[in-house]
Amino acid sequence: MSTVVDIRAPQSAARAAFDRAAALAPSLAQTSAAQRIEKIQRLVTVMLAHKEEIYAAVRLERGLAPIDTDGELLMVKFEADFIAANLKDWMPDKPVDPSLMTLGKRCYVHYEPKGVVLHLATWNAPYVIGFLPVLGALAAGNAVILKPSELAPHSSGVVAKIVAEAFPGGEVTVVEGGAETAQQLLACPFNHIFYVGNTQIGKLVMKAAADHCASVTLEMGGKNPSIIGASADIADTAMKTAWGRMCNGGQACIAPDYLLVHASIEQAFTEALAKEFTAQYNADGKGFAQNPDYPVIINERHFNRVRALIEDARAKGARIVCGGEYVPEKRLVTPTIISNVTPDMKVMQEEIFGPVICVVPYQSREEVTRYVAARDKPLSLYIFSKDQAEIDYHIRHTTSGSTVVNHNVIQSGTNPYLPFGGVNTSGIGRMVGWFTFNECSNARSIVIDGPALGDPRMFVPPLTDKYKKQVSGLLTQKPVPSGIVKMIHGVLKLKGKFSK
Repeated sequence: MSTVVDIRAPQSAARAAFDRAAALAPSLAQTSAAQRIEKIQRLVTVMLAHKEEIYAAVRLERGLAPIDTDGELLMVKFEADFIAANLKDWMPDKPVDPSLMTLGKRCYVHYEPKGVVLHLATWNAPYVIGFLPVLGALAAGNAVILKPSELAPHSSGVVAKIVAEAFPGGEVTVVEGGAETAQQLLACPFNHIFYVGNTQIGKLVMKAAADHCASVTLEMGGKNPSIIGASADIADTAMKTAWGRMCNGGQACIAPDYLLVHASIEQAFTEALAKEFTAQYNADGKGFAQNPDYPVIINERHFNRVRALIEDARAKGARIVCGGEYVPEKRLVTPTIISNVTPDMKVMQEEIFGPVICVVPYQSREEVTRYVAARDKPLSLYIFSKDQAEIDYHIRHTTSGSTVVNHNVIQSGTNPYLPFGGVNTSGIGRMVGWFTFNECSNARSIVIDGPALGDPRMFVPPLTDKYKKQVSGLLTQKPVPSGIVKMIHGVLKLKGKFSK
């Protein structure tokens, strides 16, 4: 059975892929932890066997060196290793403590797969973004359909090849195609949908999911602020910020998008940041375009979009501190710092997703929190400061999917115990490790009746005045301590055992 659906196939191909996955779902739900782990490890093994093809695809699309691509593949491997080490603990039923209303009863949570999971992946990290939700969905016992982004066609083809080799039985199916293919898939009654991309498309995915009441996990990015306080170590902050902004050529959902810099250090920090861009990507002085490992923009359309953001800011009076230069034939934009920005500039309204960053000076902490609160809640927020009171203030008075203090872009793919996701327009739901498993599972509450508390007929009509008085009294009674509830529950369990 082929696990790749060609974009040139007829319109019913998406539905046919869904039907095949749905037919497999009941048997996959019955698989053991060992069987699911074997599938997950097989995917990683096949992926690494195609490493040279992955390197070539990523070089063509984003201009990255193999060492950068290794970082992406390591995230997939580490996630698979973490699942393999913990799945046997995640899958079993989880007993819960008794309550006053469930005394003597056995209560537990049973995790069961949702069924068929759709993952619409984006292009900027097609292997980790493509495979990480797949790993969690497989761990939970689901069938999966993965649609890689058509904006990274070389990687899409490699992903399809890997999946076809790793899953000849169809547990995971790749459907390649563009927007029309995505629409066809979204018309199918999936049980859960993952989408990683921008907010505009995320809203469309959520609306489509509503037609089938499918649950969703959306990671949609946005404009991530970095707050740089007066006490920040200028050299260290500049080095880390340059690295974070240029990660993947700026085409990373968690990269800092604009810098809120205390006015007292604005000039010194901006100069240090410009020097860091040069030190990291033009150390030999031959020019950024001569660096064979300098990352490029994914395609011509996005290159023109990033250039238009810079030129719109320039035309509206912004100062281009450094960069603002282009090599169209390479889809290359030099590292660009923009100051004197205003809210009407498109670069301050749209997620940049390129090697461009804006500097906004501030005077007070309150000014910073008002500025951040006036905008959509970010996926990530960064704080650089030596002042603990300032750090605590910004954490308490802002909201974001994740926050890093005195660094940036280190919270994703580095610790599987940390949930990853956004807030409202920057995301819904959480991924990584157990959190992906949980997103792909139905946490089913199970209650098994136990020995009765007195006469079982007292709980059914006609109700006695004594029973009515007892229930009404609970409205004003102080809560019964949990320790006493557990003790009574234990006595009832013993009673139940002896009565058998």
